[in-house]
Amino acid sequence: MKKKQIKLDMEEQELLDSYNKGEWKSVKNLNKAKSIAKKAAKNTLRKDARVNIRLASNDLLRIKQKAAYEGIPYQTLIASILHKYAAGYSIKQ
Repeated sequence: MKKKQIKLDMEEQELLDSYNKGEWKSVKNLNKAKSIAKKAAKNTLRKDARVNIRLASNDLLRIKQKAAYEGIPYQTLIASILHKYAAGYSIKQ
């Protein structure tokens, strides 16, 4: 039986190459690092405010189409885009 070849995107391939080159180092206290990461994720992903905005219907339609293509709800896509912008990440199309 042949092994299934998995296609990686550019970021995934860079991570795999880095790992294979031995560039990764183990953390000294894995449990503490996990705890810190979990707290950061929980605080980042918490949605505790509601916002109402008005959009052009054509923009909303395109957002819904992109969300459907990604397989996520359009509100989640909008929240993700706003989070990335607020955090200072560039938004790629």
